Amino acid sequence: MDREHLKGAAEKAKGAVKDTVGKVAGDQKMQAQGKADKAKGAAHNAAGDAKDTAREATE
Repeated sequence: MDREHLKGAAEKAKGAVKDTVGKVAGDQKMQAQGKADKAKGAAHNAAGDAKDTAREATE
């Protein structure tokens, strides 16, 4: 697990919390921020997967 995967996991967790809190509190702005953070986390994970694939191809 590299840095991109760790960043992705952290962003997804932060996004899940914001999404849930926003949903419970009825705060659509916070909920939208949570969804954006989760998407950002998914992007970091995809970047980490691409790095892993490139690293494995060169080995």
